[in-house]
Amino acid sequence: MPQAEALHFTGDPEADAFLAASPLALLIGFVLDQQITVQKAFSSPLELSKRLGGALDATAIAAMDPDALVEAFREKPALHRFPANMARRVQEHCAFLVSDYGGDPAAVWKGARDGAELERRLLELPGIGEMKARTMMGVLAKRLGVRPEGWEAFAPTHESLGDVDSPEALAEYQAAKRARKAAYRAKEST
Repeated sequence: MPQAEALHFTGDPEADAFLAASPLALLIGFVLDQQITVQKAFSSPLELSKRLGGALDATAIAAMDPDALVEAFREKPALHRFPANMARRVQEHCAFLVSDYGGDPAAVWKGARDGAELERRLLELPGIGEMKARTMMGVLAKRLGVRPEGWEAFAPTHESLGDVDSPEALAEYQAAKRARKAAYRAKEST
C-alpha cells in the first residue's frame, strides 16, 4: 500500500499534507489530541513548525529552552487549550525520541518485527496510551503503508482515524465517535 499524500485530519490541505510527510508532526498531533478537536490537534504541528522557523526536529525541540517552547505554544492562537502542559509533553516526547531513536521519529515504526513490537514501541512514547497506540497502528497501516506482520490484532476494530481518507470520511468518523460516546454514557447512567 502506498503512503497517503495527505492525512485528512484537519480540513487544511497544507496541514494534512504535512502530517503525511512529517513523522514528527504526526506523533505531535497524537500527543496533542486530547481535550481539543482532532482538527486543532493535528493542525498544530504545522503551526508549531512555522513558529519554530521551519521543519520540526525532535533533537532541536528536546534541546529548546522550555520557556521558549511554552511561548511558542501560547502565541495566539494557542496551539492547545493547555499550552504550557502540552509544550512540556511535546518536549518530553521529543527527548524520548532523541534518547531511544536517535531523534528519528520514523524509527519508532521502521524495523518493528511485528505488530506486538510496534505496539510496545508506541506505548513507550510519552503522551501515548493504549487507545492512541491502537489508533496510531490503524493510521500507520491503513494510511502510511506500515504493516508489520500481525498489525491487525493491535488496530482498532471500530472506525478510527486510520479509516479517514477524505474530508467527508473525517466528518463520518467524528459522527460515529460522538455516537459511540453517547451510547457509552447512556449505558453508564443505567
